[in-house]
Amino acid sequence: MKRQGGFTLIELVVVIVILGILAVTAAPRFLNLQDDARNSALQGLKGAIDGASGITYGKSAIEGIEAVSSATTSNSINVAFGYPKKDALSGVVNGLTDDWVVALPAAISGAELTDKQVAYTFTGYSDRTEKGCYVVYTEASSATQPAGVAVVEGNGCSAN
Repeated sequence: MKRQGGFTLIELVVVIVILGILAVTAAPRFLNLQDDARNSALQGLKGAIDGASGITYGKSAIEGIEAVSSATTSNSINVAFGYPKKDALSGVVNGLTDDWVVALPAAISGAELTDKQVAYTFTGYSDRTEKGCYVVYTEASSATQPAGVAVVEGNGCSAN
């Protein structure tokens, strides 16, 4: 007599239960992709600003103005100690004003911005930065203190 091959009901139930457990543990990780994408975009903006300010510093060093507290490069970029001033960032970072907006300083609680700093966030997020989700650029304060860029992620990047 020929025996039929196949799975028993118990084997099928065990497989379904295992797949259910995997789905429950993995689903939250995949559902949070928007927050991860926003945080990655902030890191990308930080890299773009770092790169642009480094190139500007190189240009300033070639022109001999890297130790001057306030100068203008030959291609009309206002610099402080060779690094771009906060108002000159849109001239050195491509797409900065197209994809990003200046975060409202009043919406950033616990981290007051100085007159040498500017914060950028996503369009539509400028009023919700009290919990994070912005990039802060700080101008160079001396010839030995370069410009700085910091990412503040926090819960402000969440969709809710």
